[in-house]
Amino acid sequence: MATTRIAMLTPSSNSVVEPWCYEILKNSPDISLHFNRVEVLRIDKDLLSLSQFQDKAMLKGFELLSHVKPSIIGWNGTSASWLGLDRDRNLIEEVHKMTGCKVITSSLSILEALRLLKINNIGLVTPYVSSIQEKIIKNFENEKFNCISEKHFSLTDNFSFSEVSEDKISNAVESVIDNGAQAVIILCTNLAGARVAPILEEKYGIPVLDSVFLTVWGAFRAINQDTKILSQWAPSLASVY
Repeated sequence: MATTRIAMLTPSSNSVVEPWCYEILKNSPDISLHFNRVEVLRIDKDLLSLSQFQDKAMLKGFELLSHVKPSIIGWNGTSASWLGLDRDRNLIEEVHKMTGCKVITSSLSILEALRLLKINNIGLVTPYVSSIQEKIIKNFENEKFNCISEKHFSLTDNFSFSEVSEDKISNAVESVIDNGAQAVIILCTNLAGARVAPILEEKYGIPVLDSVFLTVWGAFRAINQDTKILSQWAPSLASVY
C-alpha cells in the first residue's frame, strides 16, 4: 500500500493531468495519486470565465481531497499565471488553514524551478488567446522574469487545449528557442508537453519545462520526497533535485 498520497485538484475539462501524472510516477509504487475536479470550461477575459475560479468551489474541492489524508494537496492548474500569482499564495494559506495539509500549485512550482535555475529571460508556450497571454507575461515580469519570446495557440475552449498535438507544441517551443529564450515553459496543465520537453532539452541544451511535470516536482520538494527519480522528465533540474 502506498505510503505517500498526493492529492490534486484540476479543471473539470482537463484530460492531460491525470494520465501524465500517472506516467511520470509509474516507477514510484510507494506513491498514490488522488484527484478531484472543479468546473472549468473556458479560458478568456470575460466575467463568466473568471467566475470559474471562485474560492468557494475550489475550497470545497480541496476539502474533499483532504478526506484521503494526503501527504500534500496541489492545485494542478495555471490560472494564477494570468489572475495573479498572489492568488495562489493566498490559496495555499486558505487550504492549509482549512485542511492542515501542505499545499502547492502549478504556477508557484514554475516560479520555484526558474529561481533555482537562476534564469530570468524565458520563453512561453501556451494555448491561450492574446489577452490572457499578455496578462501572463505581465505577471511573470512582476516576479522578475522577462518573457523575451512567446507562442500562443489562441484557444479558449479548455478541452481543446488537450487536442493540440505534440508536434505543434514542439514546433512552438523550437520557435521560441530560436528567438533567444534561456528556458521555455510549456504553460498549461492541459497541454500535453511532458513527453516532448526532455527531448527538446537534450536537442537544444536549455531547460524546457512542462507544467504538469513541475507540479509533481513541486509536490515532491514540498514533502522532501527524493526527486532524483523524476530527472528523466527535466534533466536541467538534476542539479537542484
